[in-house]
Amino acid sequence: MGKDIRKIVKEGYAKVAKQGTSCCSSSSCCSSSNNSRDIGKTVGYSDDEMNAVPEGANLGLGCGNPVAIASLNEGDVVLDLGSGAGFDAFLAAKKVGKTGRVIGVDMTPEMLERARTNAKKGGFDNVEFRSGEIEKLPIENSTIDVIISNCVINLSPDKETVFKEAFRVLKSGGRLMVSDLVLAKDLPKQIKESVEAYVGCLAGAIKKDDYIGFIKQAGFQDIKVISEAGYPVDAMFDNLEAASDAIVSIKVSAVKK
Repeated sequence: MGKDIRKIVKEGYAKVAKQGTSCCSSSSCCSSSNNSRDIGKTVGYSDDEMNAVPEGANLGLGCGNPVAIASLNEGDVVLDLGSGAGFDAFLAAKKVGKTGRVIGVDMTPEMLERARTNAKKGGFDNVEFRSGEIEKLPIENSTIDVIISNCVINLSPDKETVFKEAFRVLKSGGRLMVSDLVLAKDLPKQIKESVEAYVGCLAGAIKKDDYIGFIKQAGFQDIKVISEAGYPVDAMFDNLEAASDAIVSIKVSAVKK
């Protein structure tokens, strides 16, 4: 099933990359009234942040802003898991400056192509995008200061391995700062089995305690849920009212000691 899920996600995001819009601008699976900028505001991005990246980098795919909680410093080496068209990577690049570096990892060729084009367009010399899966990162051991990820880990069929890989590549003292979707209760069966909901980050979500448990099992310490809020599922997707109180957006930090 893991390979099937990965294929579903890859194909879904390839379509998003080609269209240049999120799933949530298509009336087939989401409300047609939403666009990437509206979604960005809904999940916490400021106008300044959205204006600071190349046009086409924000595809409205996130569920929070990890960069806002990452407390990035000049010179940090940052890894963005599931970097998509590069939105968060570019915001991070501005914070770490010329002495820092940002590496984005994504498994979808169409997204990587779009991200690299955006990097050239925006003149981001301190950002690179690598092809790879977040369960098997193309990154050397103990080389990263901060890992960020925005609504991507819950798409993985093997979240336990994702956090083990994150722990492996972080330096001692390195920080994990992620925004993601988790479950407050079980999803209705029709949503759990929905391909579109999976690509939209919903059907792959797991219970919050299980999610935090995987972070702890990987070896992380000082695990904190920085914020927790209901996710506007019913506003962003058509016919998903039954899941409106099941999905929660969380921001989590942890440290490798």
